[in-house]
This record gives sequence, structure tokens and C-alpha cells, in this order.
Amino acid sequence: ITTLDALKTSNNAIGNRFNSCRTTLRENAAAARTISTRRAKSSGAAVASALEYDDDDTPPASYKDVERTRKEAWMVNLDRGDNEWLTGPRSNEWYTGKSPLHCPGVDSKGILRSLPLPNLSGVTRQAALEYFDNSWTLFEMLFAGLKGDEPFYRPPVHGLRHPQIFYYGHTPCLYINKLRVAGVLEKPVNAYFESIFEVGVDEMLWDDMHKNDMVWPTVSEVYEYRKDVYDTIVHAIRTHPCLDDKGGAEPVSLNQDHPMWSLFMGFEHERIHLETSSVLFRETPIELVQRPAHFPTLHPSVYNNTSKATQPVEGVDFPANQMIPVKGKDIKLGKPLDFPSYGWDNEYGERSMTVPDFYASEHMITNGEFWQFVADGGYRNKKYWCEDGWAWRTHRNLKWPFFWKQVGPAGSHEYGLRTIFEEVPMRWDWPVDVTYYESKAYCKYKSERDGDSPTSKPYRLLTEVEHHIIRHPRHSLDAARDDVSADKVMVTSGSEFAHGETAANLNMAYSSSSPVDSFPPSESGHRDTIGNNWEWTEDHFNPLKNFEVHHVYDDFSTPCFDGKHSMIVGGSFMSTGDEASVFARFHFRPHFLQHSGFRLVASEEDAPATQLFPGSFAGQAAARDEENQVDDTPSTDNNVYETDDSLAMYLGLHFPLSGSKENIHPIMQHEHAPTHGLRFPQRVAELLCKLKPVRTNNRALDVGCAVGGSSFELAKSFEHVEAFDFSNNFVEAAKRIQAGEELSFRVPVEGDISEEVSVVHDQGVDSDVMKRVNFFQGDACALSEYADSKEEFTFDAVMLSNLLC
Repeated sequence: ITTLDALKTSNNAIGNRFNSCRTTLRENAAAARTISTRRAKSSGAAVASALEYDDDDTPPASYKDVERTRKEAWMVNLDRGDNEWLTGPRSNEWYTGKSPLHCPGVDSKGILRSLPLPNLSGVTRQAALEYFDNSWTLFEMLFAGLKGDEPFYRPPVHGLRHPQIFYYGHTPCLYINKLRVAGVLEKPVNAYFESIFEVGVDEMLWDDMHKNDMVWPTVSEVYEYRKDVYDTIVHAIRTHPCLDDKGGAEPVSLNQDHPMWSLFMGFEHERIHLETSSVLFRETPIELVQRPAHFPTLHPSVYNNTSKATQPVEGVDFPANQMIPVKGKDIKLGKPLDFPSYGWDNEYGERSMTVPDFYASEHMITNGEFWQFVADGGYRNKKYWCEDGWAWRTHRNLKWPFFWKQVGPAGSHEYGLRTIFEEVPMRWDWPVDVTYYESKAYCKYKSERDGDSPTSKPYRLLTEVEHHIIRHPRHSLDAARDDVSADKVMVTSGSEFAHGETAANLNMAYSSSSPVDSFPPSESGHRDTIGNNWEWTEDHFNPLKNFEVHHVYDDFSTPCFDGKHSMIVGGSFMSTGDEASVFARFHFRPHFLQHSGFRLVASEEDAPATQLFPGSFAGQAAARDEENQVDDTPSTDNNVYETDDSLAMYLGLHFPLSGSKENIHPIMQHEHAPTHGLRFPQRVAELLCKLKPVRTNNRALDVGCAVGGSSFELAKSFEHVEAFDFSNNFVEAAKRIQAGEELSFRVPVEGDISEEVSVVHDQGVDSDVMKRVNFFQGDACALSEYADSKEEFTFDAVMLSNLLC
């Protein structure tokens, strides 16, 4: 009862402090409303605005004219002065670097497309600057397609990625952080932004919806940040000594060990997000997007001979799709270390595979072919879907592909098609955009409907090595290893990619898919082996032999070598730079949308696919089932609390004065730094002592003591403290500190940058205090065993702060 009374008193005090803060916030918000300049309100003001009104308060008049309410947490970011500026076509003021008409890559009609991938065997400052400007302006031109402030903050409909404001700030942030890791830059541009915008998200599980509720900076604040970053990068390109080309007379050769490898890493990272953000645009409500000036056009087929058929007919609305036999051969994967273009870590290494004979459809499955699956109830029939695929479909309540838009009454199966910025009449001869799950469901449906594939085995998807067999031999892996120009993106801009004998819808030649029979087939008779849409494969994303991470971006690939990511091959109409290279190796989770489709494959032999878990890949289920296998053997190998990273984090939490000798702050210094979180373990111990428990033996128990900071605080008031934790790593660290050993650990400063600091105790903790503590490894679920086995296991006070909080 005494404890509850004390907690009530404490809670009342907290409530009073909150009401005081709320009053202050109201006053601040009232002051903020007097500021009328377009870019006045900050993200801090948004917090004030969010807390400004009680439930019974009448909202201001400006809110009455809009239908939306502030019932969703993300809406706190709206109406902070940017909406008018962001509504309607963008002026040149929008561009923080070159405007499209003055940017490298613009054609005679004023359309901006991608430049070729740079050849790193001879880089000049001017060439690096031109590719940077092309990457930077293409990205900003895409974001000129967001109408108003809402689409910057509205989470995607699936909730699996950050809102677009994150990606608007993420790409410049990565330039700065990686150039700092490489030693090219010495200091941040905006340390706070380079923290919150650093880490994106994997597509996560399809039912993980909790990552987007926060107060983001305003668009104007990020716009100003982008301006500063652009100037910083331009200055580095023009002046950094490691890129000294003697005025262009002596181009510099770059490889993975060169500091400026990090610059080209930034270029290619930005181009990845150019494509993935375009998918998010395609998922955004149509009224919130607009086609930017100077953006590549839709493929002309959308304007010509558009079929008005609501029930498409093969040979009329879409071409027949024959299964073409392919002779097997040996394929060697892997990009040579000395190939003169930027590559991600997973591209390097080697693997040789013998590929058996197989059949592959002439082109990717069209919207017209997939329509039959939809009309026949494929989305209603569980038998076509793997377990996880069906769970995903029912969770999303999907009845047809996401980018199809119903235009007729329910059951009529009449559809239009969503592109990045428009809704257009359905193009039955374009490749269908679907997830891995939908692709595999169609394969099963097609096998059942046709009776048999051309072989005795059912239809399946392509594999990575089969993809390299059906590509045009003039642009194959072997050809590129012999001749750099055979990797077509090295010598071909977006404006040129759609022309010639090996033309393709790639490198932003267009801003949409194209009919599957628009471009010439490869020598094997297959179309769109590169470009148009990515193709799902049967392969898990996997490392090649001799794979090594790059120290500047050491977690680009490895987190996705988990059996939960399926490889995609070939690139799409939005793929540029390294994504369009013959050496590219990319991936997504099976429930995730990209500009991606699939083609049918059949073979007598098992699919020559690389899988990280045994058996046929069935989406996330394969990896999930592997994880759920019970192993009764005790092991700490995969225990996150036994890692050095976790140890460092807990040392920082329990010993917040650490870093004072090195002049390193425990929390990054900025206006909204959560300094109130410092000394949490000690403050819980202090609260326990303030409750004045009755002393009978003057002993205390610290359950889940971690690295001992809370235990030492208790020992200042109790004669003896028993302290245990489940982590052996934590307990051993606490014992070493107790023995007087000077322990050091690394504190993250910004991005991948960290500093080494020494453990520093709180005031009053000395050797006499520390020797009052007995540390041991234990389990909180086994307290009764300790009571039975230990000679004395009674206490006047028990603390469980690290266990419950």
C-alpha cells in the first residue's frame, strides 16, 4: 500500500508537469499561428499543434473546410505552411541543384532521362559532377510529382515503408554519412537529420504496420537541408584531392579501395530509391500526384490502338505466348573486381552452374493472360496459394492485381490501369505487375488449367542462371567480361536505349511499361529479357562464393541473406545505372510490389535455383518454418544480448557519464534530444530507496541487472545486493568493472561513425560500494530455484527495471 501511494504521488507529480508543459505548448502554438510565412512552422511546432486542442475544443475555422480529421497520428505533420507551395506544377525554385532543362541528360525535346553508367577506369571531376547532377535532378523531378504536403507524410497504403518525406531526406543523408565513413568529409551537414533519415526499412512482414507515427521535419526544412547537401557534394567533387584530375588531363581510376567509391555509392543508392519511390507514387491516391514537367513520357502504346475490350482475347488484345525450348549450358555468375563500374557487394564473387534444358515463355505474362486467372476466381481459391501467400492475400483483401483499377460494376471484371502519375485504359498487352505470391499462384493455376506444361512437371518461375541464358549474347555476362561496352548501360543513355537491334525499355527510356512484343527478341526468341518489368525468380537472394561486405556500407546485402527475399532480374523501365547492368543482383520480399512481373518456365530437371533453405521456396514460409524448428540444445549463438553491439548499448545506458573523458556526449546534441532518458537505471534505484522499504536484513535484489549500473546505485543504500541477468556477456562485463578493470566500448556518434569511450561511474560509486554486489548469471523465471538453493535469498527490496521497462 505504501508503494502504491508513493507511485500515485509520483504519477500526480508527472501529471502536473505534463499539464504545465501542455499549457506552455498552447502558448507556443498560439504564438506560432501569428507567423504567416510559407516556411515558418517547424517540426517542433507540429508537436504543439497536436497537443493544442482538447477533445471538446472547437478546431480553428481553417480546419472546417477539409474533410480529413486528425484521428490518424501521421496527420500531425500537415498544415505547417508548405501546402500552397507544393500544390500545382513546380517552378525551377523546387530544384536544389540543376533544373531539368539545364541538367546533363536532357534531350532536344526537354525530356530528362538517365545518363550511362560511369566508367570508373578514368573519372574526371566534370564527369562525376554530370552524373551526380543527373541522379540528383531525376530524383527531385520525381518528387515534383507529389501534389500538396499530404503525400509527403501519408504512409503507404500497406504501411510497410516510411512516408515519402523520409526518402526525400534519406538520399542526401546517405551521401553525407558514407562520405564521412570514407574520410572524404570531416563533419555532418545536419547531425539530427543524418540520424533520423539514415536507416530505411526492409519491406518487413506484411502485417507489420507500426513504423510511421512520428513528427517529421517540414518539407521546407528538408528542402533547405538538400540545398546544403548539394553544395557540400559539389564542393567535394570539385576540390577533394583524391579526385584531382589535373584539370581533366589525367582522369582518376576508382576501385573499391578508393575514398570516392563512397560518392558513386551515393549515386547508385539514389537511383535505387528513384525506382522504389516511383512504386510508392504508383500506390499513392491519384488525386495526390501530378506528372512533372520534363519527365519521360508514357510508352506511346498507351495513346495508340488502346483496346476497349473488357474481356480480352488472345491474338487480338494481347499476343499469344508460346513456350520456347532452351538448350542448357554452363553459366558463371559474378562481377570481376576490376570491372570499371560501381557495384554492390553481392555482385562480386563467383559461382558456376550447369543449367539443364528448359522451356521459357516468349514474353512475360501479360495483363490479358492474367485477367483469365482473376475472372476464374484465382484470388478466391486457396488451393493456388502457398500458406503465407494466402495469408497475405486475405490480409490485404486483394481480388486482382493492386495496380488494376476497377472501372465497372463488381463482378464485371472491367479494369483500368494505374501508372506512376495517371490512370489509363487497360493495356492488355503490357506485362502484369504482381508480387512473387501472385506469380506462383498463377503458375499453379496455369498448370491445372492446361493439364501439363511442355514437360512432365508443373510451371514455375525463371531462375537467375536461366535468365542469363535467354539474354541477348551481345550483352551477356561473358560478353561484358570481355568488353566493357557489352554491358549496354555503360555506353547507352535513356534516350538511346529504346532504339537499335537490342533495344529495351530500360534506363528511363519511358515512364511506363510497354507491350511485350514492342522490342526485338533475343537470339533465343525471348522478349524483354532486360527492361520493361523486373522478373521474379525461384532463387533466394544469396551471396556468391568469396562474397565480402564493403566497409563503407557493411549491411547493404547481408540482412537479406535470410531466405525471405526472392531475387528479381532484368530491370524495369525505371531501372537506371547499376540496376540496369548485366551484373545487377536485386531482391524483394515475396509480398512486395515493384515494377515486377514474371514469365513461365518448365523443365524436366529441378529448377537450378540457389536457395538458402531446403525445399521449394514458398515465400516467407520457408524461412519461417526453418526458424520455428525446435532445438532443445541450449545455445547463446543467436542471442542478441550476447553481442558486442548490445553490450555497448547497455554500457552506455547504465554508465551515462562514459565519454566525459573523451568529450563525447551520451546523446546526440539537438533541440529535441531525449536527455530525460539519461540515468534511467539509477533513477529507478533512487525511486526504490525513496520509498523507504522496511529494513530487516538490508539486502536488495536486482532482477535483470544488465551491466550493473543499477546494482551499484542500490549498493549505495543497501549493505548487500544480489544481482543477476540472463546474459552472460552482461554479467561478465559487470564483474570486470567491479574488479577495477577499465572497460571501453564504442558509442554511435552518427550513422556508421562511432567513438571509443571508457566506462565512468556515477558519483558516489567507489570500490567499497561495488564490493557489496554479488553478480551471477540467472533466469528471472527460476527465482524459486534460487530461493531453495541459496543459503539466504530474502530481501527488503526488489528491483526489476530492466525486466519490465
